[in-house]
Amino acid sequence: MSKTLIRGAQVLGGDVQDVLIDGETIAEVGTGLSAEGATVIEADGQILLPGLVDLHTHLREPGREDSETVLTGTRAAASGGFTAVFAMANTHPVADTAGVVEQVYRLGKESGYCDVQPIGAVTVGLEGKKLAELGAMHDSAAGVTVFSDDGKCVDDAVIMRRALEYVKAFGGVVAQHAQEPRLTEGAQMNEGVVSAELGLGGWPAVAEESIIARDVLLAEHVGSRVHICHLSTAGSVEIVRWAKSRGIDVTAEVTPHHLLLTDELVRSYNPVYKVNPPLRTEKDVLALREALADGTIDIVATDHAPHPHEDKDCEWAAAAMGMVGLETALSVVQQTMVETGLLDWAGVADRMSFAPARIGRATGHGRPVSAGEPANLTLVDPAYRGVVDPADFASRSRNTPYEGRELPGRVTHTFLRGRATVVDGKLA
Repeated sequence: MSKTLIRGAQVLGGDVQDVLIDGETIAEVGTGLSAEGATVIEADGQILLPGLVDLHTHLREPGREDSETVLTGTRAAASGGFTAVFAMANTHPVADTAGVVEQVYRLGKESGYCDVQPIGAVTVGLEGKKLAELGAMHDSAAGVTVFSDDGKCVDDAVIMRRALEYVKAFGGVVAQHAQEPRLTEGAQMNEGVVSAELGLGGWPAVAEESIIARDVLLAEHVGSRVHICHLSTAGSVEIVRWAKSRGIDVTAEVTPHHLLLTDELVRSYNPVYKVNPPLRTEKDVLALREALADGTIDIVATDHAPHPHEDKDCEWAAAAMGMVGLETALSVVQQTMVETGLLDWAGVADRMSFAPARIGRATGHGRPVSAGEPANLTLVDPAYRGVVDPADFASRSRNTPYEGRELPGRVTHTFLRGRATVVDGKLA
């Protein structure tokens, strides 16, 4: 069994300590540690975090391997400091049966770069008409606990209620893509001043907010868990805050790009900024940051959405929606939340590891950095500054909105159950 000694790391940004990994487990945390034959990593005050967990990743396999595969996606995840990701169901075929989720689960096991937990579809074919095999997916080898039609909204209130009732039996959660479809027909960007000036179809905030309001009330009525995917407006924040004040079992996520970017970037007509939900206003961005800081928004999730070059390098109206995010997420959170004083590194650990693991029930992840725990760890150099070059990405796709932008921080090491998947900033 191999041993690794991480010497002189700031554990969760706090005290400088040594961490000894023995096999798959953290053996000891303290000062002045030594271990004969151990590989020694001189952390020099870098930040040591529990391995990051992403509750919202698109790995595209099966069916769109030209965009991403489970292998390339998990390599990208490891590069970004993630040790577990939840793979969305909008694959081809859709992950709406035990067979498909087990295939994704097996591919994740074979990749070896991070754990992959499939998310099952709520409805058959993501069509919103008939519940998928929720129980069979939960009882499968994949043990699915999170269900989502992400990419599409479960807009039928009766279907949503039935899904909430069904998953309640085994403690599951429905993750809703909040988008009232009739309010967003032909929408191309956020509805507001910029959309009016550019002549692009507007995507009103109320299309998101109305679904969230309905679903938190349904969750309260049923006594079940609902999770809001990629929350993006100030109004949505207020609804979730109200729901939590009533004791409703709701959680919510925000993407890194909604913490940093605004709809002003769409003036360039560069399709790299086309995303669902759309980039919103500066007011929304500030509200999202405050909500993440005060806990109204529970987690950061990447919504990593890879697309091949031809699907993004075209005119705006024809371009696919989505951005890759696994390899830049931690840097964006450092810039928007840590360097602004809204979160410390312990807060980052909560929003990007502890809380998403808890919501998704990711066994062995989101655990304290202490003796006896699984050695799923991420070491970050916060002093690093670098310009984003998508040519360096491990992801198969390059549709990043940060190309040419300087971002802080770099993941230097990632450990999955004690095995290094990233060493000195490079995939092992």
